[in-house]
Amino acid sequence: MGGAKFQVKYEENRDCMKTINEQSERKSLRDVRVGENVRIFDFVNAYECEIGENSRVGAFVEIQRGVRVGKNCKISSHAFICEGVTIEDGVFVGHGVMFTNDKHPRAINDDGSQRKEGDWKLIPTLVKKHASIGSNATILPGITIGEGALVGAGAVVTKDVPDGATVLGNPARALR
Repeated sequence: MGGAKFQVKYEENRDCMKTINEQSERKSLRDVRVGENVRIFDFVNAYECEIGENSRVGAFVEIQRGVRVGKNCKISSHAFICEGVTIEDGVFVGHGVMFTNDKHPRAINDDGSQRKEGDWKLIPTLVKKHASIGSNATILPGITIGEGALVGAGAVVTKDVPDGATVLGNPARALR
């Protein structure tokens, strides 16, 4: 067993956040900016992202470049939060929630060449404060989940969710 490499760099004058780099058999964190009292469980892969104070990130989560997770959030195990996602304060993300950021994912271009970073369009997604997303929900790109909204477990969110709404099903529809 190799020893864990751990390095914390403090950056001044930026919301009391620190940048963490940790490579071990149990975590891969690269340039992750974290606030006070952030808890990141084992088997997390996160890079070039930001996690606000008092937030928790469960095991087997991936958080990609440019993602911002607000304060007091709970990201449950096995969630995938891809580039282009912004999660505001006080949001709950259930187990196995899957975010997407490309409406037309392909491995290759029309000419048969392998797709590279500039060959597709990243479409951002916003989860507003105090929203809750149930386990195994899938969030398509370009969606806004409103403040205080609830996405039911297993829902496939294809359209914006209004503030305070509850949506369920595939495709997700408002509960009446």
